[in-house]
Amino acid sequence: MADDVSQKLSRMILEGDLAAGEQLPTEQSLAESFGVARTVVREAVSRLKHDGLVDSRQGVGAFVAEPSARSAFRISPACFEKRQKLLEILQLRTGITSEAAGLAALHRSDADVDFMSQSYREMESSLLKGDEGTEKHLLAERAFYQRIAEASGNQYIKEFLSMLDTRIDLELRSVAIKNARVTEWSSEVLTEHMAVLDAIRQQDENAASQAVRYHYTLAAQRLADRADLADT
Repeated sequence: MADDVSQKLSRMILEGDLAAGEQLPTEQSLAESFGVARTVVREAVSRLKHDGLVDSRQGVGAFVAEPSARSAFRISPACFEKRQKLLEILQLRTGITSEAAGLAALHRSDADVDFMSQSYREMESSLLKGDEGTEKHLLAERAFYQRIAEASGNQYIKEFLSMLDTRIDLELRSVAIKNARVTEWSSEVLTEHMAVLDAIRQQDENAASQAVRYHYTLAAQRLADRADLADT
């Protein structure tokens, strides 16, 4: 229950329903609003404090922290329902993964290429399983790009992309799977991934970077064409 309350409060903060500098409602008020015990609210608020979303003022109460003071990177579940927010997340991943692919082309080992090739084959085989293969495809694609990040030799790229994937797994897995089914489910998309793999195999830094950008540019267009997303 504390997880649920924490996520709901986080969403209210990140979407501006609770503005920076605004005092949180009392524990009793929040407990009544969410239908939980005050101890649950206390634990949820404690988690928000740990993440830097909320700070306490002794004798006064808890307040929404300024964005510059936040210590955790968060993506609200609502972002996956809004076209512009999805595109912004994709832009963030594009820049980092493109750089990772260029570096991976320079530093990759034969074992890295073998692993990426196996991940590609798993993506390919998942297409034959219809909707039942969606999660397998998502995991294989993630493994493919995580290995690229690892092969880049840049610890911070690897850690950031891993953190991003972990955050999505914890809070947004079902919508991520749905999104993959809608936008990444075709042989044409496999061709985009193969271009990335070929460039890394050939150790062509520029081609690898550009292949990633091409894939994510088309992914952004597929997202933009979805009719089930809100525009703002």
